[in-house]
Amino acid sequence: MFAILRDLLRYRLEFRLGVILTAFIVAFAALSFVSPYPPQDQFVVPPDVPPSWAYWFGTNSRGQDVFWQLTFAIRNTMLFGFAVAILSRMLSIGIGLWSGYKGGFVDRVLMSINDTFIVIPLFPILVLFYFVMRDRMSWTLLALAMACLGWAYDARLIRSLAMSLRTREFTDTSLFSGMSTRQILTQEHMPYVLPVVFSTTMNNINWSIGLEVTLSVLGFTDINTPTIGVMIYWANQHTAMMAGIWWWIFFPVALVVITFIGLFLLAVSMNEYIDPRSRLSRVAA
Repeated sequence: MFAILRDLLRYRLEFRLGVILTAFIVAFAALSFVSPYPPQDQFVVPPDVPPSWAYWFGTNSRGQDVFWQLTFAIRNTMLFGFAVAILSRMLSIGIGLWSGYKGGFVDRVLMSINDTFIVIPLFPILVLFYFVMRDRMSWTLLALAMACLGWAYDARLIRSLAMSLRTREFTDTSLFSGMSTRQILTQEHMPYVLPVVFSTTMNNINWSIGLEVTLSVLGFTDINTPTIGVMIYWANQHTAMMAGIWWWIFFPVALVVITFIGLFLLAVSMNEYIDPRSRLSRVAA
């Protein structure tokens, strides 16, 4: 895996750009640890001040410095995306590898469950989940709910790879040498699956961030935890655009767009690397 990342950094401009943009977002989020203001405090600075040398991103109607508030918001948004992606990757890897390797009855049962999750309309389910859990709604509960709903597509992709790996000679050799199913899946098959896992993880982070922003803007999340969506929610509540406080919405939107582009470039470059047709087309060109 490290050799693949090294080659991508060396030969893929898209991957380098994605790393730069993502590193910028991570560095910006890290500034939250040196913020002079707690994220929940209000009216610590003059309200509705436009961007200036004193307040780089201006201040909002709640008396908060948008720059420092945005560091907390992007940190929580990125942590949310990573949490959902890691939890859903655990499900998709486990179910996809096991289903593809075992085949037969196990495969039919797991893929029946998998296909059920694929056809479930996620957004209405999450909205319903909010109304059911409104009094106890939290960042953690939403991340768990989205992770439980966001693994099915990638599990089917990993299953197809596992079905191919199951027919390889090294799998038979491992089986005849006495390796258990767990050892074969983790030691022999996992290295071939990791590039796909990396690509799907980037896509899943984008998906979870986009859905979290959408739910937060509509007020269907914990509005007391600062995220990008929550910042836009409060801006809408205070009619920021109508009041001419454009910077309250512009900077959160700009930062989340940079996040989307960075993660998208990482996913696309990895997809091109693992797709033989892309490599052949580049060689032909």
